[in-house]
Amino acid sequence: MFVVSKIFGVLSQPDAVLLALVGLGTVLCFSKRRLRLGRALLVSASLAMIALAVLPLTEWLLGPLEDRFPQPSNIPAHVDGIIVLGGAIDPVTSALRGQVAVGGAVERLTGMVALARQFPAARIIFTGGSGSLTNTELKEAEPTRRFLAEIGFDISRVVFEAESRNTRENAVFSTRLMQPQAGETWLLVTSAVHMPRSVGVFRAVGWPVTAWPVDYLSTGRPRLQFNPGAGRGALAGALHEWTGLIAYRLRGWTNALFPAPIGEG
Repeated sequence: MFVVSKIFGVLSQPDAVLLALVGLGTVLCFSKRRLRLGRALLVSASLAMIALAVLPLTEWLLGPLEDRFPQPSNIPAHVDGIIVLGGAIDPVTSALRGQVAVGGAVERLTGMVALARQFPAARIIFTGGSGSLTNTELKEAEPTRRFLAEIGFDISRVVFEAESRNTRENAVFSTRLMQPQAGETWLLVTSAVHMPRSVGVFRAVGWPVTAWPVDYLSTGRPRLQFNPGAGRGALAGALHEWTGLIAYRLRGWTNALFPAPIGEG
């Protein structure tokens, strides 16, 4: 299932679909019998690229995901622990280049550092192994340990879980390591767009967590733009999360199709 999900993720990327439409349309244009179909595919690809470039897809597609779990308006008086999901560091590039390669979700780590300083007695776990199909021996936990040490954070406070490959395994393996107790307050730190699925997974393993979203992509103010890269990225991210929510629910890995804060949804 892990391999299937990774292959589907690659094939469903907007760039892959657009490239397939353009390639197939171009080939069909060389056939008199299929010329009309070829032109239709090329026109469809062109219109899709224009839509991706100008429509506020980040707000329309990612906004509902990011707004599902707002950051708590009242900071808890006491926090027993902090869970940080991987996804901020590229372990393959880090290993090949000999230095930590940080990605766009670095707020997961900087957010953790800020919370750790605010709650010096809180237990901390970073959970992130390898999500790769080929370089499975390179775990994200190791360059994360190095990154935190380089910025002066006390890594002795952190439990590093390095075997998980997806969000469900993040929850399962972290639960085994930390053994959370009833009544404890644990903050879950991950990208806002990833929070609904993450909270649902942790609830499904019996670990009620408090969402602490970071790494926002949407602004909450839809407007036309001209940014093809942002449009493709928004569509790719939305497809990844929405299909992930459906797949996880079908497998019983989340407690709801679209998890919501307690008392809502």
